[in-house]
Amino acid sequence: MANAEHSVRGSDTAKGAATRMSAARAALWLLAAVLAVRQLAVVLREPPGERLIDLEKWIGPEGVLHVKGSLYETDLFTGTPFAGLVLKPLTRGAEQSLGVAWTFATLLLVVGIGLIVARALPGPVSRRSALLAAPFAISLLMLSLPVRNSFYLGQTSIIPVLLVLLGCFAARGERASGALIGVAAALQPTVLLFVPLLWFTGRRRAAVTSAATFAACTAVAWAAMAGDSWTYWIRHVAGAGLSSRPDGLANQSLHGALLRLGLEGPLEIALYLALAAAVTWFGLRRAVRYARDGQLLLAVAITGCVAVAVSPTTWQHQLLWLLLAVVGRVGKKAADRMLWPVLTVFVVTLPSKMLLPNLAVLQPVRENAILIAALAAACAVPFLSRTDPHFRDPLPTRYVTPPDSRRRWVPLLPFWKRALSRPNLLLELVAIRVGYAIYSKIRLAATASTATAEEHGRQIASIEQALGIDIEHAINQAAVKAEWLTDFLSFYYTSFHFPVPLAILAVLYIRRPTDYRWARASLAFATLLALVGFWLYPLAPPRLMPGMGFVDTVHGTQDLSNPEFGAMTAVTNQYAAMPSLHFGWSLWCGVVVVMLAPKLWMKALGLLHPLITLYVIVASANHWILDAVGGAIVVGAGFGLTYVLSGRRSLLPEAAGAAGSPAGSGPGSGSGSGSGDAVPVRVSVPAARTSEESAVGVFGGTEKRPAAEDVTAPEDGGGGTAVAQKSAT
Repeated sequence: MANAEHSVRGSDTAKGAATRMSAARAALWLLAAVLAVRQLAVVLREPPGERLIDLEKWIGPEGVLHVKGSLYETDLFTGTPFAGLVLKPLTRGAEQSLGVAWTFATLLLVVGIGLIVARALPGPVSRRSALLAAPFAISLLMLSLPVRNSFYLGQTSIIPVLLVLLGCFAARGERASGALIGVAAALQPTVLLFVPLLWFTGRRRAAVTSAATFAACTAVAWAAMAGDSWTYWIRHVAGAGLSSRPDGLANQSLHGALLRLGLEGPLEIALYLALAAAVTWFGLRRAVRYARDGQLLLAVAITGCVAVAVSPTTWQHQLLWLLLAVVGRVGKKAADRMLWPVLTVFVVTLPSKMLLPNLAVLQPVRENAILIAALAAACAVPFLSRTDPHFRDPLPTRYVTPPDSRRRWVPLLPFWKRALSRPNLLLELVAIRVGYAIYSKIRLAATASTATAEEHGRQIASIEQALGIDIEHAINQAAVKAEWLTDFLSFYYTSFHFPVPLAILAVLYIRRPTDYRWARASLAFATLLALVGFWLYPLAPPRLMPGMGFVDTVHGTQDLSNPEFGAMTAVTNQYAAMPSLHFGWSLWCGVVVVMLAPKLWMKALGLLHPLITLYVIVASANHWILDAVGGAIVVGAGFGLTYVLSGRRSLLPEAAGAAGSPAGSGPGSGSGSGSGDAVPVRVSVPAARTSEESAVGVFGGTEKRPAAEDVTAPEDGGGGTAVAQKSAT
C-alpha cells in the first residue's frame, strides 16, 4: 500500500513537471511569435520609400543595379560583385510586393537560424534545455540589433550566417558543407576564415570545396562584371575602401576603432594588419580547440567573432556571430554562469549608451562595445571544455531555506531563495546600469500635455487645502529669503538622491549578502510602481504651476510661457512628480538602515535622511506633500511585493551574528510576520564557516559566535540537508 501511494505521488509529480514544461514552452513560442509579428509590423507599416532602405538603394526603381555602369560609382553598394550578380535578377520585380516578400523571407531565415542553433547546442543538454532552446533562440534573435537592423534596411547579412550554420550542422557530406560555406564567403569574404577551421578539425574535403566554391563564384562574377570585380578586389582591396565613413560608429571592426582613435595613414594600416593577424592566430587556435572538444557551435561563433574584428568594415547588421557565443559556458560557480550570456545579450540587443554612463573616460569603450565583446569572445573569455568537471555540474550556490509563513500562499515564487554568497559583482553593476537606463527612458517617455499636468496640479493643491496640509508655499517662501538655505537645498537635492541608495546597496553587498537581494528587489519594485504612477498621473510640480508664486531654488526661474520649460526638459520628464522617488528612495534608505544597522546613531542617521529629503523637495518647490505620500506608498508596496513573492525576511542565526546582535533579536528579526512569536528557521550554510565570518557586522558591528552553531548542509540536491532549528523573535 505504501509503495502504491508513493508511486501515485511520484506519477503526479512527474505529470505536474511535464505540465509546467509544456506551459513554459508554449509561453516561449508565443513570445517568439509576438516578437516576430512586432518586427514585421515595424517594417511594413513604414511607407515604401522609408523601409528597406538599403534594398531600395540596390534594386529599387532608381537603385544601383538599375543604373548602367559600375556598381561602385557611389557608396550605396558595398557588397561583393557576386552579391550584385545574384541580386540583379530581382531588379525587375523591385516593387512594393518584393519588399513584403523580402521581409517575410528574412523572418524565415531568422527562424531557420534559431532552429539550427537549438539543435547544435554542445552536449550534454538537458531535456528542458532541448525543449526550450528553439523558441528562446528565436526570441533572442528577434531582439538583437543585427536582426532588427537587417529587417529595417533590407540587408542580406543574415544569409552568410545561415549558410555557414547549414554547412556545419545540416549538410550531408563534406562537399555539400563546403559548397554552402564557399557561397557564403563569396557573399561575405571574411567567411573564408572558416576554411582553416574546417581544415584543422579534419574536414579537409569540406575546406577544399569551400575555397574552390568561393573561387568559382568569384570567377563567374569576374567574367560577368570584370570592371566591378577589378574595382572591388584590386582598387578597394576586397571592398575595404567602399564606405564613405569607415571611422563611423557603425563600423565595429579593428580598422574602424583605430580610425576613431585618431590614427591614420601607413601607421594605422600597419597596426591594423598586425592586430588582425594576432586576433586571427589566437582566435582560430581557440576555435579549433573547442571544435575538437565537441563544441562546434562555439567554435563557429568564435570564428565569426574573429571575422567581425579583422574585417576592414563590419556594420551592425553583420554582428550576429557574437550572439551565437552565448552557448559558451564560463565560470566554475553557478552564481557566475550567467555573467557571460547576460553581458553578450545586453551588448547585442541594447545601445552602448545604455550599458555605460556618459563619461569622457568611458567614451572609447562605449564607442567600441561590440568590438570589445567580439575580441573577448575570440581571444580572452575562458570558456570551459566539456572535459572540465564543472562544465555540467558547477559549484552550487548555497541558499537560506526560507522560514515558514503564516500564510500558506507565501511565497508565491518558492524558487526565489536568498543566497548566502554574494552575487557576481560585474553582473550586478551591469544590471543596475541597464535597469536605470531603461527606467530613465520610460520616465522620459511618460509625457503628457501641459494642460493635463497643470490640471492635476490644481487637483493636488485642492486636496491638500481640504486636508489642511497645503504648506508648500509658506515653506518655499521662507527658504527663498535665506540664501544659504537655498544653496543647501540645491546641494542636497542634486547630491544625495543617487549616491545614498547606491552606498547602502554596496555596504549590504559586502557585509550582508543574504539581505542584499531582498533590499535590491524591494527598491526595484518600488521604482517600477513609480513608473506606473508617472504614466497614469502626470503632475506638474509646484515650481511649474503658473500663478501660484513658487520659486524653483534648484533649477532657477522657469519661463512658464515656453512649453519646453528650459533645458531640463531634454534630460528628464518634468511632469514625473507623482509619486516622488526623491522621497521614496530616501525612505527606502531609512527603512533598510533602521532594520539592519547595529548602532543607534546609525539608525538615527537613517531616519534623518528621509526627513531632510522631505523638507528639501517641498522647500525647493519640486514636489507637493502628497507626492511624498505617494513615494511612501510605492516603497511600502515594494517591500510588500518582495515579501509576497519571496517570503519573509527573518533574522536568521548566521545573519544575527552578521548584524552584531544576539540571534533572534535586533531590528528586522521576524519581519514579515509582524509578531514576536518564536519561528523555526532552517539554514543551509557553508561547510567551513568560521567564527570570524559569522561575526562580520552589517555596518561594521561584530559579535563572536562559535562556529559549531552553524550546521553544514549540501545544497541543490547534493545529498541530505542538515537542518538547524533556531528561534527568531
